[in-house]
Amino acid sequence: MASPGTVPQAPSGIRRIVAASLVGTTVEWYDFFLYGSAAALVFNTLFFPSSDPLVGTLLAFLTYAVGFAARPLGGIVFGHYGDRIGRKRLLVLSLLMMGSATFAMGLLPTHASIGVGAPILLTVLRLVQGFALGGEWGGAVLLVAEHGDDRNRGFWASWPQAGAPGGNLLATGVLAFLAAVQSDEAFLAWGWRVPFLLSGVLVVIGLWIRVSVSESPAFLEARARAEAEEAAGERRRPPVVEVLRTGRRGILTAIGTRLGENVSYYILTAFLLVYVTVHLQLPKSDALNAVLIGSAVHFVTIPMWGALSDRIGRRAVTLVGSIGMAGWAFAFFALLDTRSFPMIAVAVTAGLLLHGAMYGPQAAFISELFDTHVRYSGASMGSQLASILGGALAPIIAVELLRDHDSSLPVSLYLCAAALVTTVTVLLARETKGRSLTGANSAPSGAARPESAPVGR
Repeated sequence: MASPGTVPQAPSGIRRIVAASLVGTTVEWYDFFLYGSAAALVFNTLFFPSSDPLVGTLLAFLTYAVGFAARPLGGIVFGHYGDRIGRKRLLVLSLLMMGSATFAMGLLPTHASIGVGAPILLTVLRLVQGFALGGEWGGAVLLVAEHGDDRNRGFWASWPQAGAPGGNLLATGVLAFLAAVQSDEAFLAWGWRVPFLLSGVLVVIGLWIRVSVSESPAFLEARARAEAEEAAGERRRPPVVEVLRTGRRGILTAIGTRLGENVSYYILTAFLLVYVTVHLQLPKSDALNAVLIGSAVHFVTIPMWGALSDRIGRRAVTLVGSIGMAGWAFAFFALLDTRSFPMIAVAVTAGLLLHGAMYGPQAAFISELFDTHVRYSGASMGSQLASILGGALAPIIAVELLRDHDSSLPVSLYLCAAALVTTVTVLLARETKGRSLTGANSAPSGAARPESAPVGR
């Protein structure tokens, strides 16, 4: 139940909040994934020229990983201020930063024009992207989770998660269209810049929608409580310090829960482009169109998994995805190796369907691990630390394994191991479905805080 000082959002109100979060996260993920696709398709040639295609790709993915390295710092900074001054303001700032960096990438000179300065500038802009995205995820999902009610939180909070496949669908779709209507020479000469420059238009649309929403009622309640405590002479620690003191278990649970999901997503999408175009030597359109089909299914099914978690629990749905992914890790490459486009599309789509089972309930699950006054910090810190161990390293490790062994089996074993880490983490975690996100000591319905709350004390 909501606390006396808050009123649950009417359906029309929560839909407006969901729309603002979804549009913003779609734009931000479009910007972020656009770099990953470009790293696999053009940046290896334009910014990191090498006689060995896999070496150039590896260098491109190293700058891709730099964006992930900046995400925990962004999570800490945005989390601190998001817990102090509100979710909404930080979400507007993150969208502006991400869009500006991506637009600037479309204007960059290449290695042929200015030499080593080109990859340096590219890396700096990638750092800005990562910093912005580190603050985006926590704020977007919390704004929805804290506006909604306890019974349907899994469904509503999963919609910002759908921004990831939405952004990937948009980025891959633009690249696929350009690749289809342009020659390879034209695409390398100037066509690749178009998707980056389009980011400017998308950011304006995202800001127009995002600035119109209201602040989270749970945050407003927590801020009023904090102000009353400060007026009474009590002092609170900074949110980052407090969550490290009281919420270490929640942070570790978030990291383990995200690891298998993160690794699998970037293997299924970013590394797929390398495997299909370089290792199998198939047209890049095969890989891009397979990701397009899979992302469309992914977008639609993520909210379904979130809704199912409201019925049977966050843990049960996540385990469907993590255990399924551990097995699919081997079937995935077997289907790719057929060199048949329908089989490649099936491989990606089924993999993303299983990924959605991990990803859909994740927003509600991680939100429910922390108290309101440290929730932005805790959720951002746990999720973004996992992104370094998972998404940042996954394409690099996969490319290196492929180079060393000339076989997909080591990559399958790596993906399987990551999925099993998530499986074990979720098995050891407490169920959070039904926990109230308002009140000073919120806990699952009918449970006492010390025994049942997921945040360690």
